[in-house]
Amino acid sequence: MGSSSLLPGRLGLAGTRVPHVDRHGLLWVSRGRLYVVDGTLRFQTAGSDDFDAGEYAIPYQSVSMILAGPGTSVTHDVFRILARHGTLLAAVGDGGVKFYTAPPMGRGRSSIARAHAELWADAESRLYVARRMYAIRFGEVLPRRDISALRGMEGGRMKKLYEIMAQKYGVRWQGRRYDRREPESADLPNQAINHAATFVEAAGDIAVAAVGALPPLGFIHEDSSNAFTLDIADLWRAELTLPLAFSVCAKVQRDPSLQLEREIRLEAARWFRKLKLIPSMIDRIKELLNVNDDDSHS
Repeated sequence: MGSSSLLPGRLGLAGTRVPHVDRHGLLWVSRGRLYVVDGTLRFQTAGSDDFDAGEYAIPYQSVSMILAGPGTSVTHDVFRILARHGTLLAAVGDGGVKFYTAPPMGRGRSSIARAHAELWADAESRLYVARRMYAIRFGEVLPRRDISALRGMEGGRMKKLYEIMAQKYGVRWQGRRYDRREPESADLPNQAINHAATFVEAAGDIAVAAVGALPPLGFIHEDSSNAFTLDIADLWRAELTLPLAFSVCAKVQRDPSLQLEREIRLEAARWFRKLKLIPSMIDRIKELLNVNDDDSHS
């Protein structure tokens, strides 16, 4: 539908106008005002990179989640009308680099939560999903071992990957080390990895919320309220997180006047849009949980 013509006054019906994924029902808005007139959800904007200035009627019946970016204001009636139709509304950073709200699951989404819980509750299926995640990350099926052994193998591979990335982008690398209590005390490459990981995790938070999966039930990560989000974010660690971190770190090293966190945040937003990261994460979640679009209604 991305190349179809727009209906007058409609927003989000064609991918050429708004980064809206019809199959998942995500709708991005920013720098404008969401409000309700005569029972119709409307968005008025002075314009942005995503769409032209103007006033639009939003077809909330076909939207599963509205992602409100920077500069968006929302009236109380918006929450009421979206709640009535089971549409989620989340405040996010530009491009999905931040996730500021945790909306409740929308209607018709219990199938994914139930599938997630069933796979997690059984030790065999939990290990099976973890091994699938490692296979996606490393391009091969790892030996059938317990999760602690798999984590150990992961550690060795990641150590090598850090070295490869540092060499590729010309960054001096002294190992992965930082103090969680004082993250700013780490050297520049480690700070860059921390920032990049945080932004990719935010995208994972959005994807997990969009499908109605269960954030605390991780298959590799444990003891975290968003363990499953961390699982999903790590699927893009080699492909996205580390290249983003090391490339921007090299840029900041060449020009120390640049602010590391800001440069990574802006670059992350660009990469997320280019790679269609959040829709890709949604697809991957459904694949891992063995739930298709017909089952999930998302």
